[in-house]
Amino acid sequence: MSHCSGFSDPASFTEDGPEIDEEATQEDLEYKLKGFIDLTLDKSAKTRQAALESLKNAFSSKILYEFIMERRMTLTDSIERCIKKGKSDEQCAAAGLACLLCVQMGSGIESEEIFKTLGPVLKKIVCDGTASIQARQACATCLGICCFIVTDDITELYSTMECLENIFTKAYQKDRDTNGVSSTHNTVLHISALLAWTLLLTICPMNEVKKKIEMHLHKLPSLLSCDDLNMRIAAGETLALLFELARETDADFFYEDMELLTEKLRALATDGNKHRAKVDKRKQRSVFRDVLRAVEERDFPTEMVKFGPERMYIDCWVKKQTYDTFKDILGSGMQYHLQSNDFLRNVFELGPPVMLDAATLKTMKISRFERHLYNSAAFKARTKARSKCRDKRADVGEFF
Repeated sequence: MSHCSGFSDPASFTEDGPEIDEEATQEDLEYKLKGFIDLTLDKSAKTRQAALESLKNAFSSKILYEFIMERRMTLTDSIERCIKKGKSDEQCAAAGLACLLCVQMGSGIESEEIFKTLGPVLKKIVCDGTASIQARQACATCLGICCFIVTDDITELYSTMECLENIFTKAYQKDRDTNGVSSTHNTVLHISALLAWTLLLTICPMNEVKKKIEMHLHKLPSLLSCDDLNMRIAAGETLALLFELARETDADFFYEDMELLTEKLRALATDGNKHRAKVDKRKQRSVFRDVLRAVEERDFPTEMVKFGPERMYIDCWVKKQTYDTFKDILGSGMQYHLQSNDFLRNVFELGPPVMLDAATLKTMKISRFERHLYNSAAFKARTKARSKCRDKRADVGEFF
């Protein structure tokens, strides 16, 4: 998305160059997007996929509500056709575009119409054992996100969660010949279905949350033994979220196998197995230290997210799960959408968008000369720090 990076910051304008005609730029963008929408119907699969990817880049980096509103049915039909008739890569691109379409439209009637059309198609692909794993994975993610954004119908919410449960619960089944969970090529699908289900759990009524906790809390720890790092992390973070929700519903919540679970989590938080890559070990230890704190001490390490002049604090697992999900979909456009997208601002309780005029934005941007001085100072500091480390290594090396 590097060629669209300028869209991701509303303050990204040329300070020293001529003024940009925003209206002409918008018209030019819309003209290109109309062309991409037409190309989603092209006979060539490569052309259709390229058009879908270009639309995804634009939708993730700009707010295009009015443009999309006029063409939402055309876009929905194109996405439906690409998911039904396309091959794996095209289906993945179409599912990703469907997510962004709902993010752009928010939780209104128009989005409900989109989901009514695409929901059954997505469920069919997710449950289709003959479809590619990548397509099923993308559709599972899309199904969870679109349902989270759109549905006010509790029946539809439960139906979607049941569809996702039918997928990831297959990961509970252990291989009889081994002590751990059997690793299959379906693991990526199980991970996506689990994360999508967890996202939907955060908007369930409390009585349903209790049922799901009773159903899954004693089974999820088995996934901590999976060979796949991402599955272990997904299972760990889901456990932390379930404990958080359980304690919200019942302050005296008691888990029978707490000692066994904390032993597993502590082992993962201090894992030093040599057969695992160093990067994987670091990532795993970092995640499971936080999960262990959540389960044992009811603690969450607060994170701060900066976007424009605003700050948002992520102070619980529910908020982290929601933020991570939308960040994966929006990529580098996440900050821009947090500033300007009404739906996302409502989800994170940020209030209406902060309106800043051009003069205020200009005062917030540092000059090119100041930026150059800052970068030079940072470069010198890094060089000095690295030089000291290298000197130490050189000294140590002389003794061997």
